[in-house]
Amino acid sequence: MFNQFIGGRPSAVIIRLVVLSILLGIMLSFFDLDPFNFWNSLKNLFLRIYDMGFGAVEWMVRYLALGAVIVIPLWVIGRLWKLYANKSL
Repeated sequence: MFNQFIGGRPSAVIIRLVVLSILLGIMLSFFDLDPFNFWNSLKNLFLRIYDMGFGAVEWMVRYLALGAVIVIPLWVIGRLWKLYANKSL
């Protein structure tokens, strides 16, 4: 029951969480966010984006659309696959 609650074997879940935490840390570092001063860094990030103007918004929307072209179909396929797998059991 515990394994089902946390999503698998504890050792596998811990490894997965460590890897995801490292990847997220790299992404936050890319945006120059500091974990020890997170809120101030987040405020500075938004101020820099605001200072850059609407070009930053266009940049984010472009990457959002580019990623969504891959992510959304894979998500739909995954949901359909899970639905099909549950019906076959």
